[in-house]
Amino acid sequence: MYDAPPPPVLDEAELRRLETEYCSFGDTVHYLPDPKFFTGCEGSFMYDAEGRSFLDLQMWYSAVNFGYRNPRLNAVAQRQLDTLPQVASQYLHREKVELAAAIAQDAQAKFGRKGRVHFNVGGAQAVEDSLKLVRNASGGKSLMFAFEGGYHGRTLGASAITSSYRYRRRYGHFGERAQFIEFPYHFRGPKGMSKEEYGAHCVAKFARLFETEYNGVLDTKTGQAEYAAFYVEPIQGTGGYVIPPPNFFIELKKVLDRYGILLVVDEVQMGFFRTGKLWSIEHFGVQPDVLVFGKALTNGLNPLSGLWAREELINPEVFPPGSTHSTFNSNPMGTSVGLEVMRMLAEGDYEAQVAEKGAYFLEGLRDLQKRWPQIGDVDGLGLALRAEICEADGWTPNKALLDRMAEEGMKGDIEVDGKTWGLILDVGGYYKNVITFAPSLHISREEIDLALKLLDQLLRRCTQG
Repeated sequence: MYDAPPPPVLDEAELRRLETEYCSFGDTVHYLPDPKFFTGCEGSFMYDAEGRSFLDLQMWYSAVNFGYRNPRLNAVAQRQLDTLPQVASQYLHREKVELAAAIAQDAQAKFGRKGRVHFNVGGAQAVEDSLKLVRNASGGKSLMFAFEGGYHGRTLGASAITSSYRYRRRYGHFGERAQFIEFPYHFRGPKGMSKEEYGAHCVAKFARLFETEYNGVLDTKTGQAEYAAFYVEPIQGTGGYVIPPPNFFIELKKVLDRYGILLVVDEVQMGFFRTGKLWSIEHFGVQPDVLVFGKALTNGLNPLSGLWAREELINPEVFPPGSTHSTFNSNPMGTSVGLEVMRMLAEGDYEAQVAEKGAYFLEGLRDLQKRWPQIGDVDGLGLALRAEICEADGWTPNKALLDRMAEEGMKGDIEVDGKTWGLILDVGGYYKNVITFAPSLHISREEIDLALKLLDQLLRRCTQG
């Protein structure tokens, strides 16, 4: 057996010089001038070379729902590495078939529809596959609806249905840009409306597009809509973990069904019990036509994503072999871990655990809000939580304050109970002033208490400094 010599250890200054000279900056976003180098991780924590502990409240954008270095999932990855780590996708391996069946059978039980699962290697790539699927099913229609504040990826197709123009500005359009529809972001919605009233208002505005041919979406003589599908995140991710009212998607789906428009649900960030359900759409009482997933399926150990679609859209007669392809889709390393994730979820009461932890965390955030007028809004569903950072008026977005909090959290010098800690925060929202909390689903009450104390200290430091 070949034993490779250990690689040379470069100091941090040399690594930063090499990154500046040789790394494309196009494949990432550095939120700080000198991004942190991490050297270790476990559970809810990341560690740097100096041994400092950083409590992570975003867990790789909700890709590591089950904690860093999860022993059970790591063991499966190691076992697969030692047996069948590689196989070309034109052949079969047991893990792919069993994982597809587990997801499809669960969807059939919940949504009452038989369907199939189609794999790829990243969330945006699975969105691209879904675009092919719905275009094919609609006879080649290339127009989509999507939400203001929605995020579906940065490939050419996915960026066309993502509301931020900055992802498209340099590259033009591949096909057509989506028509973006108002999402019921109640905290920043019209005053005087309840959350439910605002949701109904948004649906009514959307339904109005179909009243006359001059609104540009419907041929009223044939009843044919020009749009193939509506792409939705049940809870907006990058948009700031905005949670709609419970009746919203039921009413929206009625409009879509009336005009033959497919509902495509993007669960890349909210899937795998982030909200206390396997899929966040389960909270809202509707059945998707297509469901896209990724991220936490493998707990961040291996790139794997996919989609579930109902049989009429994806059976081999209408979506034949080779309709899409990636060399590494349904790879054995990813599918083995994904299959173990599904088994783990079936064995544990994640619904109750996530609901209980989420309620405890949300209660703590509300207590912080009472003490800090700079927290304008808090909300949450399961362990998808938000805190909107504002001026002292509790309304005006305060991106600068949140940027300071994120930067100070990465210094690793916040003192709590006689120890020093760092805190990893994710920044989102329409005004980039929202802390989007996506902690490990295995986070303990003690770690939630620590998170709340660290947030309190950060607010004190950044408002008084």
